[in-house]
Amino acid sequence: MARSHGVGDDDAMTLDADVPEVLWSPSPEQAGRTAIAEFARWVQEHKGVELGSDTDYAELHAWSVRDLEGFWAAAAEFLGVIFRDEPTAVLGSREMPGAEWFPGATLNYAEHALTPGPGREDADTAVVFAREDGLERTVTHAELRDQVARARAGLVAAGVAEGDRVVALAPNSVETLVTFLAAASLGAVWSSCSPDFGARAVHDRFAQIEPVVLLAVDGYRYNGKAFDIRNTVAALQEQLPTVRRTVLVPYLDPEATLEGTTPWAEFTAEAGPLEFEAVPFDHPLWVLYSSGTTGLPKGIVHSHGGIVLEHLKAMRLQNDLGPGETFFWFTTTGWMMWNFLVGGLLVGSTILLFDGNPGFPDLGALWALAEKHGVTVFGVSAPFVQSCLKKGLRPRDSYDLSRMRALGSTGSPLSVEGFRWIAEACGEHIQICSVSGGTDVCAAFVCSAPTVPVWLGELSVAALGADVHSFDERGEDLVSADPVEVGELVITQPMPSMPVRFWNDPDGSRLREAYYEMYPGIWRHGDWVRATPRGSFVIYGRSDSTLNRGGVRMGTADFYAVVEGFEEVADSLVIDTTALGAREEGALLCFLVLAPGASLEDVEPRLRKALRSELSPRHVPDRFVVVDAVPRTLNGKKCEVPVKKILAGVSPDKAVSKGALQNPDALAPFLELADAPR
Repeated sequence: MARSHGVGDDDAMTLDADVPEVLWSPSPEQAGRTAIAEFARWVQEHKGVELGSDTDYAELHAWSVRDLEGFWAAAAEFLGVIFRDEPTAVLGSREMPGAEWFPGATLNYAEHALTPGPGREDADTAVVFAREDGLERTVTHAELRDQVARARAGLVAAGVAEGDRVVALAPNSVETLVTFLAAASLGAVWSSCSPDFGARAVHDRFAQIEPVVLLAVDGYRYNGKAFDIRNTVAALQEQLPTVRRTVLVPYLDPEATLEGTTPWAEFTAEAGPLEFEAVPFDHPLWVLYSSGTTGLPKGIVHSHGGIVLEHLKAMRLQNDLGPGETFFWFTTTGWMMWNFLVGGLLVGSTILLFDGNPGFPDLGALWALAEKHGVTVFGVSAPFVQSCLKKGLRPRDSYDLSRMRALGSTGSPLSVEGFRWIAEACGEHIQICSVSGGTDVCAAFVCSAPTVPVWLGELSVAALGADVHSFDERGEDLVSADPVEVGELVITQPMPSMPVRFWNDPDGSRLREAYYEMYPGIWRHGDWVRATPRGSFVIYGRSDSTLNRGGVRMGTADFYAVVEGFEEVADSLVIDTTALGAREEGALLCFLVLAPGASLEDVEPRLRKALRSELSPRHVPDRFVVVDAVPRTLNGKKCEVPVKKILAGVSPDKAVSKGALQNPDALAPFLELADAPR
């Protein structure tokens, strides 16, 4: 059975206690052949860890958080972390924030991605690049190493040194990957934005970190159209005074030029040695950014060591990736999933980079790509799955997906219908890997494991080494109190890829405010989660946009699953206008983007009936309002909290930074509604 929401007098959401349907489960033989089972056998033999079985994930996870130092030391050894200088300890300090991982150790991310080994020999395929217009390119490891060495020489010639910032306004392309690895090899700090970001949004991010080199393309392709961005690049050259060299990749036009730039061919003309600077474990690797819905986006700094270790664990143990496999995730360079995707190189897998519209010329594009290149782990977003579902696609009928053993979904909660569609329309042999984590850690807190079943609507496990809990507002663990309650997702012990700091946050106050204010010393992520007795999880959406009606709390994901299941609804946004701490509830408003030809008069009665029966009478909106578009961040997330603030009377400039939005004009109807007489 799926899940049902209690509508009685309980002051918390309740759900059916029955175990949901199992959509996928590994055979004992399959489970025993996985890298995670091999790891379990290894720690029993070499580290004296007592486990009941090499495929008992619950026992392995319990040990991983009970003995944090023992687990991460074993993981680093088993996964082949290359320490130039050995650490003096695993955890110098456990304090959060401020945990000190592997003090004394030095290493380099690029060395792990580029050193010859299984899956990384000269003739092995490192990268397959595909663009929406059919342009493709295959790069071997020998070619990748040569290109990185050349780009590294170009950076050295530009005066780049350890700690300098190298940034890119570039797509998910080979040149972007090469420049990142070259920067990392030097101990320089990387940051990137997708070329469809506007000049203001890019400036808001890059200006904070004062880059010395800018990699840019002349333009990009999307939905069958070409977009020249050289005006944006020229504007950035003027606005970023610290940039000493701008490198232009002729991505659209081989003859493209721009005054004051160095052509890519010239930048990489000189061969050079492929060397790797040994940097401290906590040395910055890259800067990612919060969505920036209010004020400037926060610069989130991750470390070489933390990312190497977390991504090796995620790729090899949680996803069972290794040599001979092809890893794909649809992403742009402005989303953390790009940083995660390139981590496939760490375990000797081939990575497939795609640039363009995943729905061009139709929603079959990515499925065709998966068939053509034999993708084994295929990652997309939950909205992409929903789009395929609504179009009635059955990829298994049109494409050979026999090599696809796992399908990942992230970005927002995957609906129960999405889970079932993957199983029925893509193949029962495919493990459904719904994962949830964030830009904040560039990793997943809750995810999948190849030894654990997939239950309908649930994320199978907490990641190894992630001490995940569901807390109530008093800081009490809801699993021990009542396993059907929903609470705040918290992490009670440090993880290696937690940010080493925010950029321009010398006293750490912004970092503490972001994650540690509600529960001092404990990471509060800002998601509503239910932890089941099986060790699985259900994510309900952001806790700061949760719908709390009559004491029944519900994540917005549940609401969208019902509303957007209607063919007449193209998109939606739900806002609970109740003020924090208010004695009386405010209005519940649902904003709808209707499909062509649909009318509110026709669909509203059916929406009300469905919401009443599938959620609760308390979650039927007071009003439905038709809008042209739902405002979204540059990362594609719905602006629930900013819109709620605007409707509460907060100044638009304080509620949201328009440069952080894909579609700033979409705010107009909400501003009008806020100004209307109440």
